[in-house]
Amino acid sequence: MVSKRLSRLEGHRRKFMAVIDGTPECQRAVHYAGRRAKNSNGGLILLYVIPEGDFQQWLGVEEIMRAEAREEAEATLAKAAQTVRETIGIEPEMVIREGSAAVQIVGLIEEDRDIAILVLAAGSAKEGPGPLVSSVAGRGSAFPIPVTILPDTLTNEEIDALC
Repeated sequence: MVSKRLSRLEGHRRKFMAVIDGTPECQRAVHYAGRRAKNSNGGLILLYVIPEGDFQQWLGVEEIMRAEAREEAEATLAKAAQTVRETIGIEPEMVIREGSAAVQIVGLIEEDRDIAILVLAAGSAKEGPGPLVSSVAGRGSAFPIPVTILPDTLTNEEIDALC
């Protein structure tokens, strides 16, 4: 059970969240979420989750690896945010978390009660639609907010027409 969403109350606005994970399809999710945010006078959150378990080394090595992963996350988010600024004209919020992507997504949704819609894009690989889409779709319980999943075949122009 998720906390009551506040996005419709005075002083709040509905936020769309897209996950930045380095896959080609995440760019479509960001584009769609950004367009929806702009068209509805809402906000956009870009979330990057550093995978858990990557830092099981000696303390000094672990700190270096964690710092490098953080730098990569910051650079990837900065690039995605710049694209949003240039193509859509809004300023996204950027969040970096560490751990399981599914756990961190739900955790952020619980913390920021203005987040109203999670936007994902399905991949077209023969292995399936991608780990995030599979994780959300395969949850034993209902997801706490609506999830929009974009098909792999949409272009930015088609996404714009939908928004």
